[in-house]
Amino acid sequence: MKTEDVTPTETAGGTGHGPPAPPDRIDERARRADLIAAAGGVLLVAAAVLIGRVIQDRDGTLFAQWPPFLASWDPHLGPGTPAALTMAALVVAYGPSLAARLPWRGLLAAAWAGSMAWVFSMALIDGWHRGVERRLTTKHEYLRVIDRFADIPATLRGFTDHILLDAPGNWPAHVAGHPPGATLAFVWLDRIGLGGGAWAAVWCVVVGSSAVLAALVTVRVLADERLARRAAPFLVLAPAAVWAGVSADGYFTAVAAWSVALLALAATRRVRFPAVAAAGGGLLFGWTCYLSYGLGLMAAVLLAVLVLARTARPVPVFLLGALVVPVAFTLAGFNWWTAYHLLVERYYQGAGGVRPYGYWVWANLACATVAAGLAAVAGLRRSAAAAPGAVRALRGGSGAASPEGRLALLVLAALAALLAADLSGMSKAETERIWQPFLLWLLPAAALLPRRGVRWWLVASAVPALLVNHLLWTGW
Repeated sequence: MKTEDVTPTETAGGTGHGPPAPPDRIDERARRADLIAAAGGVLLVAAAVLIGRVIQDRDGTLFAQWPPFLASWDPHLGPGTPAALTMAALVVAYGPSLAARLPWRGLLAAAWAGSMAWVFSMALIDGWHRGVERRLTTKHEYLRVIDRFADIPATLRGFTDHILLDAPGNWPAHVAGHPPGATLAFVWLDRIGLGGGAWAAVWCVVVGSSAVLAALVTVRVLADERLARRAAPFLVLAPAAVWAGVSADGYFTAVAAWSVALLALAATRRVRFPAVAAAGGGLLFGWTCYLSYGLGLMAAVLLAVLVLARTARPVPVFLLGALVVPVAFTLAGFNWWTAYHLLVERYYQGAGGVRPYGYWVWANLACATVAAGLAAVAGLRRSAAAAPGAVRALRGGSGAASPEGRLALLVLAALAALLAADLSGMSKAETERIWQPFLLWLLPAAALLPRRGVRWWLVASAVPALLVNHLLWTGW
């Protein structure tokens, strides 16, 4: 048994009475607790499915055909099936060893390529037309309104006039539900000749998959490279690929993730020009807030970065960068706060006003369990065990928290953001897709699991994702 196989909290041993427990007993106790946590995740999902089915059949108030997922029963195979199965098998068999041996830059390149391959193969299980080309062109999607942005300044000035359901020319659900930055990305793609659903899908997958790199860089500079390497296979084989392929939320995830990574690089001064990194991180955070109203909660992860780096030095430059996008949109005539309040009103005009909070406040977490994977659930347990020691070390002024403890605090900050989104009541259902920017930061928690069972944990995350993608037609 290696001491790195358990968190510092668990290696401490003992209960305060008598001699510490032997290391092998501590290790076995921790493994058993991991399995209990994973079993709890399975029970949560099962309860959400069974209770959701009863509520939906009885009342029809969930507005989800296969709760807790926004999906319908549709067993199918597709051209992506062989690729997805092959990709999963390769990552399970060779991912951990390659992640340990590859040069760092080679690992980053492999992780980006692997993530793209995994997401594309999962999307192609539904076929090219239905799973990729048509995904972003349905009646709720951004591409349906490209022609209404012919005059961008005029559209921004009048954007809030079309948010409510009873407004003339009301926006489709996704356009109304997000600040205009979400739609502008696809408008600009169209302007440079990359219009249509296929190019939009490629953009979302290629850019979205780079979020894996941002997470690896962040873990490396805030914890250590060893943990980043151990997290890499879990980031590549993320179950959220079911919903990332293809959705604009994958793109949103990458923008938010790179904001965190650049701030981490600036705060730890692990980059040649820290001020430029801080300004870039701020600029991306500002853009993040104009992609989705709820992503302001990523501030919890950004704050954790500063706490772990034990510095506020990048904050002024970061804030200056973060102001650029809000100032530009405000000068163009778009009022973020007005739009947000109108969105809340529209939310309760539609399904959001009917869906029962009492079910979704916990069923959302079942969706998150599947999208993050059981390895992340077990890793969260280890994070919770390691966090108190890390907090004591940081508060003691020495900054000598272990790498595992530092990673635990980063992960728990993302969990706090996710729980805040959940409790807000503005995320009733569809969270398997909406919460991707938060779920990304739960995946590195799997690096805290012991090496000996790493392949089984990869299997435990990949198999449910493959089953969901082959048995359900996941929508939005």
